[in-house]
Amino acid sequence: MIKFFFKIIASFLLLLSLLIAYIFVDFDDNSPQKQEKSTIVNDITQLNPIEVTRIIQPESIEDIVDAIQSSTGPISIGGGRFSQGGQIAYPDSIHLDMRAFNKVLAFDATKKQVTVQSGITWRDLQEVIDTENLSIKIMQTYANFTVGGSLSVNVHGRYIGEGPIIRSVESIKLIKANGEIVNASLTENSTLFYGAIGGYGGIAVIAEVTLNLVDNVKVKRYTEKMSVQNYKTYFSDNIRQDQNVIFHNADIYPPNFTDVRSVSWLNTNESLTEEERLIPKNKEYTWQPKVAKFVADSNFGKWMRQHVFEPILYNFDAVQWRNYEASYDVNELEPSNRSSNTYALREYFVPVESFDSFAIKMADIFKKHQANIINVSIRHALPDSGSLLAWAKTEVFAFVVYYRQETSEAAQQEVKLWSQEIIDAVIEENGAYYLPYQLHASTEQFVKAYPRASEFFELKGKVDPDYRFRNKLWQQHYKANNKQHDGSTDE
Repeated sequence: MIKFFFKIIASFLLLLSLLIAYIFVDFDDNSPQKQEKSTIVNDITQLNPIEVTRIIQPESIEDIVDAIQSSTGPISIGGGRFSQGGQIAYPDSIHLDMRAFNKVLAFDATKKQVTVQSGITWRDLQEVIDTENLSIKIMQTYANFTVGGSLSVNVHGRYIGEGPIIRSVESIKLIKANGEIVNASLTENSTLFYGAIGGYGGIAVIAEVTLNLVDNVKVKRYTEKMSVQNYKTYFSDNIRQDQNVIFHNADIYPPNFTDVRSVSWLNTNESLTEEERLIPKNKEYTWQPKVAKFVADSNFGKWMRQHVFEPILYNFDAVQWRNYEASYDVNELEPSNRSSNTYALREYFVPVESFDSFAIKMADIFKKHQANIINVSIRHALPDSGSLLAWAKTEVFAFVVYYRQETSEAAQQEVKLWSQEIIDAVIEENGAYYLPYQLHASTEQFVKAYPRASEFFELKGKVDPDYRFRNKLWQQHYKANNKQHDGSTDE
């Protein structure tokens, strides 16, 4: 009995030492990485280096107009560089790096509206509107993205009763391929409005954005575990119609994909457990990236996450400001090095009635290919209000897939294989895949998932007849002017 007791103690100490090693010792290759050339544009995955002719950092609308009118040839547009498949650049293009185009132009707290230059980050905008206790209505979970980039991919978040960001946009100011400046909204130049938002830089430069805001409120966290099969009913009965729910997502645990943890943040008047109104900028993240690596390294790490780490984390009450919960920093997950392994995202949207059948298909494909999935986050979105490349054609559930892959060519081909299989599965459910990620879908799959693509291409042909606004996404799928423009639209 005593020997058994000591074996238990020894096993516990061994486990503890392993966890300490993973959390506090960095096993990654920390040797200095080769610096990018000044004309190389890459995204966060580091899988898509693209050499451009020149990089321009505009600070005014006049700078953008001048860059367009004083040049010929391709123009690409980038913001925070979080799209992951070359959507921000094109070879030998003039690249507009919008990050210095970042001013707040007007803020009316009474009307709950703000107008900004498109290169501003959500985190910088939050600092301004928080002073009036106002909050972004719709944005993605992480606040490092630029506002213009978020509109270009038509982001969504964890907001219940909302959907794509287009539902919160009052108006935009666009700069067309000839340098003309136009306003667009639901009632003015609406075709341009619905084409540019979610248009991945293919229609025009999104220069200014007017957003509708909402009140900042205190929110309290509630969690519950259940099987995947029970989630759809749980969501319908407990979350969808509850107007007190501000944020909601549910995490499906790999590698079995049978269990879910629901995480909701509800409006509350209870006392704060976190006094900060926003997550501090430039915060040091030491243990979070190492825990992510520990989880990614083995099924044992995934088991520890599900049965040890998160039960401890969620055992404590959490009451904080809505703005705090909306100000996450991507650096909390950023590895020290991406040379041999990188982390990436995929996302799939299915009509709410297809949740159960798609969840089974998705899990089967992941298991078949032994994909190293770290998390699958379930979100909910109401239908898109009309963008030409709408991913929420109806009310949908989103499956946000976070995974790790090797950077070798063979590993990239394996990811492409399972990605295309899941896209076929989502198309079977009359759903869509999200376009900001690696460009593994065929053009046939793209057209099936985005049936209004022909309208988008027709609009692009009218407003950008010389095919100036380009990136790797449109190189793959844009078939108009194929013969005229150096064969750059081949698959």
